[in-house]
Amino acid sequence: MAVDRDQVLRAAAGLLMRKAAATMDEVARAAGISRATLNRQFAGRDALVRALEELGIAECEDALAKARLDDGPAADAVRRLVRELEPSAGLLAFLYSENQLFEGDEQNDGWARLDANLVGLFRRGQQAGEFRIDLSPVWLAEAMYGLLVSGAWAVAEGRAARNDFTQMIAELLLGGAVRRD
Repeated sequence: MAVDRDQVLRAAAGLLMRKAAATMDEVARAAGISRATLNRQFAGRDALVRALEELGIAECEDALAKARLDDGPAADAVRRLVRELEPSAGLLAFLYSENQLFEGDEQNDGWARLDANLVGLFRRGQQAGEFRIDLSPVWLAEAMYGLLVSGAWAVAEGRAARNDFTQMIAELLLGGAVRRD
């Protein structure tokens, strides 16, 4: 029986988002496979986390492309991007809490690419007069990440409706980012 790597990664992400310290046995159970099968796919927790990181970066890059960040007003691009990122928000919530992914020489270049695109979107909005200029584009990008993660946790815990995810995040972010004359 072939193991669907993507299904295993998604099951792992779902569990680890709720229980970051879950054991590899618990991850295997969540994925519906044996620990031995999990070990054949991932040679330990670090390998699993790195595979989740690769999946997260790939999904974010796909969302960036689908959101067409250079088309139309920047605020509309932010809304499209939040909508496109919503299916990956749980995975991002887990990855966001994995400090070792963002420290040292082993940091994946994918994070820098994602940051550059997001910062560029907010900078474009500032240059067009859509967004406040007293908040740096880097800060606006970090605020968006934080809202995505918080939204994913709220939905996962039943404190917010999945159907409200995009609207809640985009409008809160943009309501604080809109330039006021």
